[in-house]
Amino acid sequence: MKYQAKRKALILLADGTIFYGKSVGNKEGTAFGEVCFNTGMTGYQEIFTDPSYYGQLMVTTNAHIGNYGTREDESESDGVKIAGLICKNFSYTYSRPDADASLQEFLEAHNLFAISDVDTRALVSYIRDNGAMNAVISTRVDEIDALKEALRQVPGMEGLELASSVSTREPYFVGDPDAPIRIAALDIGIKQNILRNLAKRGGYVQVFPHDTPFETMEAWQPDGYFISNGPGDPEPLKGPVAAAQKIIESGKPLFGICLGHQVIALANGVSTYKMHHGHRGINHPVMNLLTGKGEITSQNHGFAINREETEAHPELEITHVHLNDQTVAGIRMKNKRVFSVQYHPEASPGPHDAEYLFDQFFEQIRQAVSAGAVS
Repeated sequence: MKYQAKRKALILLADGTIFYGKSVGNKEGTAFGEVCFNTGMTGYQEIFTDPSYYGQLMVTTNAHIGNYGTREDESESDGVKIAGLICKNFSYTYSRPDADASLQEFLEAHNLFAISDVDTRALVSYIRDNGAMNAVISTRVDEIDALKEALRQVPGMEGLELASSVSTREPYFVGDPDAPIRIAALDIGIKQNILRNLAKRGGYVQVFPHDTPFETMEAWQPDGYFISNGPGDPEPLKGPVAAAQKIIESGKPLFGICLGHQVIALANGVSTYKMHHGHRGINHPVMNLLTGKGEITSQNHGFAINREETEAHPELEITHVHLNDQTVAGIRMKNKRVFSVQYHPEASPGPHDAEYLFDQFFEQIRQAVSAGAVS
């Protein structure tokens, strides 16, 4: 490509702090969202297309982004879900022979504004010290006051319901219709690799919109239920929480990941809270308290469930804890086939440390069918 003088750009944080960089592709643009960072060395396409990141400005801590290009079949949804990208070194060329396109072409196809040449180490350090907050990235470097005023109008992530923005509008099916196990998946931001993991184990999955009531899903007569990951604050998700409560009452197996984990906690009366700066990366250490084994996990969440309330709950047991800060990373119900984790077993950074959770879900479904708990 023909290189041009890079257009100046900035990151303006809600507290007034400014970091400077250059726009990718010499484009003009402005984007708003909550600024967060991901520590993964790879997987940038999966990150950018993960519905859980909807509405966020993504800072990548890896120094080089774009160096292996993109592939159409490696997206986790139908398009880019982040609000904007902030990186150190943006690679306009790529070296992977089987890539479909460069990252620049991919971002331009999805109309995403990105900035590079940012001191991401300083920016990430600032977020870690001061917490996640709203920000704006822009080439309007001489319009600071106007950007500050526009930024003040952007709602904070706490209390923000975003599942409806990324959920499917209509139900659809994944897998073999003749598969032995039927799974109803409530989509509050589901990733494609989760569906692949359910289908490859013999699940025929019907994916339902976020606001689908339990009765509608149950009419399909599934053998088990799944509640997906997704973006935003779990507290406003009254519909999914009510559905989770009825699934639990039904006695059928239920598995939840990330936002789904938080929804299951809320369905049991356990509160959630916004974390200081969240967990986002593919190197997060988790201890499985049931086996005593450590797991290297992929995580992406800015909210967590209350540990004290979980420990005091007579029907809940903590199964996994995050070893960096002792937050709850997994729970199960003592007298129900219900469990959930606050990380992504389908991402397999271990690479197979957490895949057993899908096997566990299918085993619980088979046990329930054998015991007559599933019609």
